[in-house]
Amino acid sequence: MTNPNASLLLQAAAAAAGGQQYPAGALYVVATPIGNLADLSLRAIHVLSLVDAVACEDTRHSAPLIQWFGLDKPLLAVHEHNEREAAQAVIGRLLRGERVAYVSDAGTPAISDPGAALVAAAQEARCPVVPVPGASSAVAAMSVAGDTLAAGFRFTGFLSSKGADRAKGLKALAAQPMAQVLFEAPHRIETLARDLAQACGTRRVTVCRELTKQFETVATLPAAELPAWLAADSNRLRGEFVLVVHALEITGTDDEGAAHDAMLRTLLAALPLKQAVAIAAELSGAPRNALYARALALKSAGDDETG
Repeated sequence: MTNPNASLLLQAAAAAAGGQQYPAGALYVVATPIGNLADLSLRAIHVLSLVDAVACEDTRHSAPLIQWFGLDKPLLAVHEHNEREAAQAVIGRLLRGERVAYVSDAGTPAISDPGAALVAAAQEARCPVVPVPGASSAVAAMSVAGDTLAAGFRFTGFLSSKGADRAKGLKALAAQPMAQVLFEAPHRIETLARDLAQACGTRRVTVCRELTKQFETVATLPAAELPAWLAADSNRLRGEFVLVVHALEITGTDDEGAAHDAMLRTLLAALPLKQAVAIAAELSGAPRNALYARALALKSAGDDETG
């Protein structure tokens, strides 16, 4: 089905984005909406109109998006099961001077989606790779989490479904003081809620369900309350989930927090952050989480002073 206003949209996209250079023989990594078609940027629309072919995580999923704008482009299947092999066909097109866009099913490619191997292959072939940014569920979730303690975040994506690997991942998550972003599918969300309740307790979690869609839900609560929150309304089990585990609040007085600053500053001047914290924890006997949070604060303050 084609949008009746497709030609007007293409004209508006060309007017807004047409002035930029779009080199031939380049791979364009195009972010697509995570649920709301209106989030596709004018630049993304213009790039899709310019390219000679579109590589897709799932051609059946992407075809309606391309057709909505009245475009007729060859669609190339490049997904997690064939990415390395299919990349060679894309590289062949690039080396012939064609422009090729790559889109995943939703959001920004190569962020918990295929795309990284294709980008690496293009770089190895010395073909330009051009990002066309847009929707990202991880960034959208962080923007509404209201985590005042976060200094950046760690992207975790989907935890392993395997017992030992999952337990190891949960243990690492609970010990990590930085804010973290998780993805989960509806049929596993109750299990994840129970796991987080046990591992994180009073630590705050923001649950984002169906981001940008009609029944979008955003709620922030202690991890221990997640199972009950889900159970209170069966509709809360539906859709795709993004969860933000908030940064860990380090309790204690300012003097306690600054007690190891001199040692941390010395170590940070010579070593990567994780290694510096590990050595500080071994020498001082202080909790590694507290030292990590303090080291992040010191490093951030140092970057601000030199930036």
